[in-house]
Amino acid sequence: MQNNKYTNNLKTCVDQIVGQILKSSKNKIIVATPLGLGKPNVLLNAVYNEVKNNPSLELEIHTALSLARPKPKSDLEAKFIKLFIERQFGKDYPDLEYVSDLKSNNLPKNISVNEFYFQSGAMINIEQAQRHLTSVNYTHVPRDMASRGVNALLLLIAERTVNGKKEFSLSCNPDITLDLLDALKNNPPLVVGVTHPDLPFLEGEAHVSEDLFDIILENQSNHKLFAIPKAIVSDTDFAIGFHASTLIKDNGTLQIGIGSLSDSLVYSTIIRHQKTHVYKDLANKLIISDKHKNLISKVGGMDSFKEGLFGASEMVMDGFMHLRKAGILKRTVEDKCYLRGAFFLGSSELYSWLKNLSQEDFQGIEMTRVTKINDLYGEEQKLRKQLVNARFFNTCMNMSLLGAAASDGLESGQIVSGVGGQYNFVAMAHELENGRSILMLRSTRTKNGKTSSNIVWGYGYCTIPRHLRDIVITEYGARDIRGKNDEDVIISLIQIADSRFQDELIETAKKYGKLSKTYHLDPIFKQNLPANISKAFESIKKEGLYKPFPFGSDFTDVEERIVFALKKLKNKSKLGLVIELAKSLFSRIDPTEYKEELTRMDLLQTKSFKEKAYQKLLLLMLKWS
Repeated sequence: MQNNKYTNNLKTCVDQIVGQILKSSKNKIIVATPLGLGKPNVLLNAVYNEVKNNPSLELEIHTALSLARPKPKSDLEAKFIKLFIERQFGKDYPDLEYVSDLKSNNLPKNISVNEFYFQSGAMINIEQAQRHLTSVNYTHVPRDMASRGVNALLLLIAERTVNGKKEFSLSCNPDITLDLLDALKNNPPLVVGVTHPDLPFLEGEAHVSEDLFDIILENQSNHKLFAIPKAIVSDTDFAIGFHASTLIKDNGTLQIGIGSLSDSLVYSTIIRHQKTHVYKDLANKLIISDKHKNLISKVGGMDSFKEGLFGASEMVMDGFMHLRKAGILKRTVEDKCYLRGAFFLGSSELYSWLKNLSQEDFQGIEMTRVTKINDLYGEEQKLRKQLVNARFFNTCMNMSLLGAAASDGLESGQIVSGVGGQYNFVAMAHELENGRSILMLRSTRTKNGKTSSNIVWGYGYCTIPRHLRDIVITEYGARDIRGKNDEDVIISLIQIADSRFQDELIETAKKYGKLSKTYHLDPIFKQNLPANISKAFESIKKEGLYKPFPFGSDFTDVEERIVFALKKLKNKSKLGLVIELAKSLFSRIDPTEYKEELTRMDLLQTKSFKEKAYQKLLLLMLKWS
């Protein structure tokens, strides 16, 4: 098999794909490609353009999480983001052309893109993307993709040479790949692997035979891997993550996602392990309810981790790296495995760590198919023994007073992200002995200067139905609502709602006969305000803990100051922006006081009234940040 399957020529590879598929598919190429990092962008773009330029062909793309570099939403953001994007992603990063055409409403009629999970918020107003969204549990994706007649599977893969022989790994994405190939075994697709020199070679089911591939394209994908920029963690996020960390049980199992709430949870868990006295001091300031204290005693703990945790998460992200380095992720199951995942995505630091693992750490990570992570399929008794004291942490956008959660969509039916594996984990928590599903949400949101509650009476969309309600966390505490009657659930959620909205929630619940007319909220819960959260963290922050970027920043110190200024500006309403602009024009802040920031934004010397206004507005926000 000398290796007629290998090629270094992109055009040759595309010709092979198109030629072989069209022999049997009647001019229709139906491509499946992994979510997230596992997409071979260079090859996908080449196939896309081949069909785009030939209207006699058709192309269906089935995938999820089509990553795209951030786009500025204002002129000020544009001035900031250009240099950052070049540094973060490199100048030669190959953006997915079908994503660009989707967003500009230029997707050709002979091409359709079908995703089951969006990059959060990226496709909210993109009609073609919304129309072709497939709402499906992560574990059921292979089944549904197979039903579409997939005839090509395009993958980014890792390669290494051992004793003169090439070996291959699905690396970041064995998740759906293996189950899809099983589902298509009677009519196998053309499988094309594209090697990337920086993609970590990982073991488990990810380590596959060369025979899996029909074509292997080498030396065509040398761009930087897509790395997720580290997010700012607010005081609200820190409080939610802290409360969540109290519910993790030593000698347990952990599943977490990505984002600032996850960063906060991981950071607080490390503080709990390494600085237990500081951790308990913060607990005394944040935890004011006996209900929460009893829940900690029943479900979690506040001491360091002696036995450690086992990671079982569809997504392997930075948090697991930090937990391993901190000596927390150390409970092992068969074959000394301490972490099992289905795909990975995160920072450049994570990719470097995975690529340069010590032998012990390398052997302890098992990448496998998603059905072995997100459910109890196939090896139920074995998995039950492994997933002891499981804590599945997920986020939601809002929650009804009756315990139903909306995590991925709006009342309008527009999808923000996708259900992914959240429903899988919530349902599995109810199936496992001592397993718990824990949904985290910020109690409020602010848009265009207006703040509203994320705990609501009702909502016209739900991801998790009320009959699967379990543990809920806001910045004001944690409540166990599993198996409780509706009135107890309502009371529990009102206790961790923002106090500016509690009276309205109580009134509505009473109106519909779900809350006793004689109910009165205990005054201890009427102090649920952001200022009190920030006050609780004041002394801890003086010790250098709970900084906005707890695991380091992708920005320089100067850029961080600009980021906070722009964030402050972004939270203003339209009227507020007009007021701030008027203030800025009459402000007398000396530009040289912020010379570095203005130079970074190319606003030290202004050439127009518009630039002068931007300079003044930025100076005002910098002064107040």
